Amino acid sequence: MSNYLQRIGAASFAVALGMGSAVAQNTPQATGRLSNDVLRIGVLTDISGVYADISGKGAIEAVKMAVEDFGGTMFGKPIDVVSADHQNKADIGAAKAREWYDVGGVDMINDLANSGVALAVAGIAKEKKRHAIVNNASNVGITNAQCSPYTVHYAYDAYSLANGTGRAVVENGGDSWFFLTVDFAFGHGLEQQVSEVVKKANGKVLGAARHPLGTSDFASYMLQAQSSKAKIVGLASTGQDTINAIKAAHEFGLTKNQKLAALLLWINDVHSLGLPVAQGLQLTNAWYWDMNEESRKFARRFQERVGYMPNMAHAGDYSSTLHYLKAVQAAGSDDADAVSAKMRSMPIKDMFTQNGTIRADGRMVHDMYLWEVKKPSESKHPWDYLKLVKTIPAAQAFMPLEQSTCPLVKKSS
Repeated sequence: MSNYLQRIGAASFAVALGMGSAVAQNTPQATGRLSNDVLRIGVLTDISGVYADISGKGAIEAVKMAVEDFGGTMFGKPIDVVSADHQNKADIGAAKAREWYDVGGVDMINDLANSGVALAVAGIAKEKKRHAIVNNASNVGITNAQCSPYTVHYAYDAYSLANGTGRAVVENGGDSWFFLTVDFAFGHGLEQQVSEVVKKANGKVLGAARHPLGTSDFASYMLQAQSSKAKIVGLASTGQDTINAIKAAHEFGLTKNQKLAALLLWINDVHSLGLPVAQGLQLTNAWYWDMNEESRKFARRFQERVGYMPNMAHAGDYSSTLHYLKAVQAAGSDDADAVSAKMRSMPIKDMFTQNGTIRADGRMVHDMYLWEVKKPSESKHPWDYLKLVKTIPAAQAFMPLEQSTCPLVKKSS
């Protein structure tokens, strides 16, 4: 057991040890074989760019926590965690994934912040027959055009965000939209999904302005949004881009006559903005650190390691890594096809979700939640930022399987 677990005391040690013991006791296959005498997990993430705060070192530590809680070994052999910065460039991410799969002995790659990177790595995972788990990208192509038995889309996607925040805003009268969209696969996919929700509700999309990743000056984009006269300005971005856009909207007075819809807002973003600016914003997330006692225990352990509370992707990194390890143990080997079958047959019930299942297309379906940012007067302690508006059941949260274009999905005649 790691020095970290020793340091946090007997109570936390018992929790972590209990989780690892439960895996060993409840998994049918307790012995097995690894192909190269080590099980290696790669965390491919944004360590230095605009998504570093919502991914980065937090993603790496969440995966390490899952390995520690599992017990640190598989069939008596070590479980190794390696990490790399993809720099938000699909070619760099793809090259690292290929290197890891070909010569690095990596069995599974996790996190994959940035949809362009995630789509590229999913294609390589399919080619190499190695596992990839996406927790920090939204493009639905991961479980459509790029689907395979080896890729799982875990925490959220553009469809679930559109049918959470987007639908709630439309239902509350927000029937005309203008989008400020980050100009790559993530932003395009999110804009498309929300546009479909708006149009199905007889609303109108009045236009969109595309901005580069890592934009700091939103002045010209705010002027375009204001001149559109749309009731809702949808922010099809995330991380620092969304933070900068929200700050600019307040500075330019846009929020006096129009409302913002932040389509992928993180607890980290709320922390950066502060409640006086972020109050009232609605967001769809799969998980919140203060949901229940189990989530709070994980969050406090995480905070001790990295200095801030985890978001839904960090929780997904942890949960999906633990699920993968359980599947390897149940399969009795790291054979990719055997592990894939186990991952799809085993239910997911942990601090991330109580009703998770992985479909044939690789989409992990679970309940999603619509939250609202609290007023400063409503917050009682640090990181007490969100209040629950409604639960979106798993069956409604994600794209119906019959709409999937994944060739692994059998269509009824």
